[in-house]
Amino acid sequence: MISPFNSEFLSPTKLFRRLSVMLSISDAPNKSQHAIARQTHLSSSMVNNYIKSLVREGLIRVSGKTNRTQRYHLTESGQDILREDFLAYSAEIVRLYGAVKFEIAGMLQEFYNEGIRSVVLFGVAETAEVVHAAMKHTDLAIIGVVDSDMKKQGTPFNGLVIKAPKALTELKPDAVVITSFGKQEEIFTSIQKIVGNQMPIKKLSDY
Repeated sequence: MISPFNSEFLSPTKLFRRLSVMLSISDAPNKSQHAIARQTHLSSSMVNNYIKSLVREGLIRVSGKTNRTQRYHLTESGQDILREDFLAYSAEIVRLYGAVKFEIAGMLQEFYNEGIRSVVLFGVAETAEVVHAAMKHTDLAIIGVVDSDMKKQGTPFNGLVIKAPKALTELKPDAVVITSFGKQEEIFTSIQKIVGNQMPIKKLSDY
């Protein structure tokens, strides 16, 4: 199930909201409208309007005689449309991912132009995956990955083993790259306490 998220740049479209409702119904057909609303982050009245529209289009059918007992099920046509819409949505996300990766690669290449050759990534989350993928399109070498979360330490990350931040002094990269887009100043300060002035600490927000 795709969970909608708050975004300042990507506002949910009517197609995305409809896809969310259909996915919620497909995920568990016995949900009430209120349950669908909670899962899709939509108002109950908006969910009701989408369900009425989907019924008119023959994409879902309703069982139950009262509001309390009514449940919603995708028809065969609804299942076909859901697959088509989900594939189209996925293709759009892949294109967006590719564009973001290209822009980040350009930022990272600037580090190389400054004379940096080897880096350690600080932070292992979803954004780290994007930064790691972008790094492959630069001349930089990743020699390690560190994270302050003890649960992640010792686990694999794209062929490397995640280490504690104190490992930075042993790895001795030319620079540390903060992969997180949030709390960068806080992370910067925590790294600086470990490495002092031994190596540059790079934030993507600086470029």
